[in-house]
Amino acid sequence: MKKEINVWEYAGQILEQTGKGVLLTTKADGKVNTMTIGWGTLGIEWGKPICTVFVRQSRHTKSMLDASGEFTVNVPMGQIDKNILSVCGTKSGRDLDKIAQLGLTLEEGQTVSVPGIKELPLTMECKVIYQQDQVLSAIDEECRNRYYAPGTPNGDDFHTAYYGLITAAYIIE
Repeated sequence: MKKEINVWEYAGQILEQTGKGVLLTTKADGKVNTMTIGWGTLGIEWGKPICTVFVRQSRHTKSMLDASGEFTVNVPMGQIDKNILSVCGTKSGRDLDKIAQLGLTLEEGQTVSVPGIKELPLTMECKVIYQQDQVLSAIDEECRNRYYAPGTPNGDDFHTAYYGLITAAYIIE
């Protein structure tokens, strides 16, 4: 069962949890993959409710998101098994079926083909309406040095910003 919500009434909770980690889930070619993200925004663009997420260009999720153009953001409410965020943040869907390994429960989407995840019940369904690769020269020097410095593990692995039109928001009960 899904309880429809007004995403703006939960915006503070969503953004606070994003900084701690939420899941970004996508589906392509019949396969579901999820990854932990810690960057994201909620807002209004073009008069529409938007959830913007950021995915490094090397990630398996990026190729799936590019193929499908749809995603869900799955937000914990209350206690969460920290192992979920850890595995989904450190293991690649290229090598491992994280959903199966963690025993996560998929809930069919209402407006997108991508499922929600019952264990992280606050769900936003999104359709990509714009995407933009980062431009290194446009990033503030402090941020560029912290997240993209040459010689660091992610120094040459920039992000793509995906602007997702929020097409549904609910809590899986």
